[in-house]
Amino acid sequence: MGDVIELHAGEYRAGIDHTGAALRSLTWRGRDVVWPYGADGPTAFQGQVLAPWPNRVTEKGYRFGGAEYHLEPNDPATGTAIHGLVHDRTWSPESVSGDAATLRLDFEGTPGFPFPLELSVTHRLTGDGLEVTTTARNRGGSPAPFGLGFHPYLTLGEPLSALAERGELTLEVTAGARQPVDEQMLPSGAPVPVDGGPLDFRPPGRGLGDTVLDTAFTALERDGDGRAWVRASGPEHRVSLWCDSSFGWLQLFSADTLGGADHRAHLAAEPMTCPPNALATGTDLIVLAPGESTGHTFGITAEARG
Repeated sequence: MGDVIELHAGEYRAGIDHTGAALRSLTWRGRDVVWPYGADGPTAFQGQVLAPWPNRVTEKGYRFGGAEYHLEPNDPATGTAIHGLVHDRTWSPESVSGDAATLRLDFEGTPGFPFPLELSVTHRLTGDGLEVTTTARNRGGSPAPFGLGFHPYLTLGEPLSALAERGELTLEVTAGARQPVDEQMLPSGAPVPVDGGPLDFRPPGRGLGDTVLDTAFTALERDGDGRAWVRASGPEHRVSLWCDSSFGWLQLFSADTLGGADHRAHLAAEPMTCPPNALATGTDLIVLAPGESTGHTFGITAEARG
């Protein structure tokens, strides 16, 4: 893997990878608060930037601007194209300090996505945690479709399945609806309310139990700062992810399809600007005019309980 940029501020430390501008590690008081990866690279897209689309797109292709495009499937289980095209590219440092790093990628496009973009990701640590800000600019001469997501896995220091079995894990997600999907994990209808059901994690103090999550949530409920939240709490501390109003979706994945020690060990909490298959359906898809930019921010924080 590429070089790692080390950041520090207060009780937080982070490692940012030149490859994919990925969040390779994040610790608080010496504890991992995201599932880290080492020199061999990520196991399951951990810490990755998901652009120019998050989640997945059908193998049947998509139409944009009167033309049809086809993406190369890279998920054998579903035959879909997942998580964009920039996670394995080498990004260039634009500015680096002790507590912040900005990496940039001039993405020229591919046959399946022939839309050149200028991408910039800034990771910044403060005493309150990590803040990640992304800008994307259309470098081409015609409109460009765009979607963005991130793939951190929140962790509490031991497998979430063990904490859940002991009744020591609670999960809070400020989302009022979920996206039904078919066998390819593509949308199979409009979002449905979660009210009072097994996927309603709005009430504080609700346990994860044996609930399996690989679910896109929307109808995000926000605090006074416009932030939607995912909060995973263990007996000693809480790890939380927030996203600003530019992210209308949150994908949660309980890692049930991962094997060995990674099975149900960490919770992927993925802020997304659009749902699965947005390139094909147009749902919440961003369309950038030539020269136009878009900006998005999310963050991760930790705190002691009790």
